[in-house]
Amino acid sequence: MLYSPTMAAVDLSTELCGIRLQNPTVLASGVLGTSKGLLKSVARAGAGAVTIKSLSLEPLPGHNNPIVVGFEAGMLNAVGYSNPGIKEGAKEFSNLKEVGVPVIASIIGRDVGDFMKVLESALGGRGLGFAAVEVSLSCPHTPGYGMLAGQNTPEATKEIVSAVRKGTELPLLVKLSPNIPEIGRVARAAEEAGADGITAVNTLGPGMLINIEARQPILDFKVGGVSGAALRPIALRCVYDIYKTVKIPILGVGGISTGRHAIEMLMAGASAVGIGTAVYSRGIEVFGKVCQEMGEWMEANGCTSIKELIGAAHAP
Repeated sequence: MLYSPTMAAVDLSTELCGIRLQNPTVLASGVLGTSKGLLKSVARAGAGAVTIKSLSLEPLPGHNNPIVVGFEAGMLNAVGYSNPGIKEGAKEFSNLKEVGVPVIASIIGRDVGDFMKVLESALGGRGLGFAAVEVSLSCPHTPGYGMLAGQNTPEATKEIVSAVRKGTELPLLVKLSPNIPEIGRVARAAEEAGADGITAVNTLGPGMLINIEARQPILDFKVGGVSGAALRPIALRCVYDIYKTVKIPILGVGGISTGRHAIEMLMAGASAVGIGTAVYSRGIEVFGKVCQEMGEWMEANGCTSIKELIGAAHAP
């Protein structure tokens, strides 16, 4: 049974960049966000909001299989931003009110010009019904994008975010890498450039796993981003540091699979929590399960509102 505020005096609603969410769980980009039908399924499973798989200007084939492998503490992936491009993506993600929860667009680009063309093509206005735009500057395994394009510096972040800010009136989230030593500096650059929120974080790495019988790396691209349980302590630290640095809200992402994990992330400073890898380990029902577990913990510990949890770990 999904947790409902009518079951007890606990309010799971929250606000992210001015967007009201019934609960703080958000489908992270790259997981099940490839079609409107899948987004609807995630919404029915209890997510408070959903993020589409990142779209680029032109179609990208992504890396060759194998692109995902599990290990003891999570997953390693090198999908390579496979997507149909913004033209076909805009056709798929139309009439988004049908999804039933806020839908966040995720966009990527090789440079400022790419980002602006994506916006001009489909995301500059509110015609498609997106609630916000997430600009990903942090992929660790796709040549020409994110970290492999040098987009994770304060200077590059400010340049790209400033341009995107001029191209859309939608709330703007900037997705950062956990690899940045002083992530607060990059978050501040995004805030100064006009970002409305920070998504923290993308996958860690790149990392590698080797098939010792074949004597070769398992992934065809050899390296990939680390997600799941191994990422969670790093993601928490990043959110904690960002919360101390900026005033805009944070969508905390990385290794969240239970209600306790979600509460931990909120206490670090997140206003909402992204869930990705846990969809594979706990099923699409993970969103409802996390909400149920959060509600039960809040009841048992005398918390009535998500607002009481946000940033609680920063109290003296």
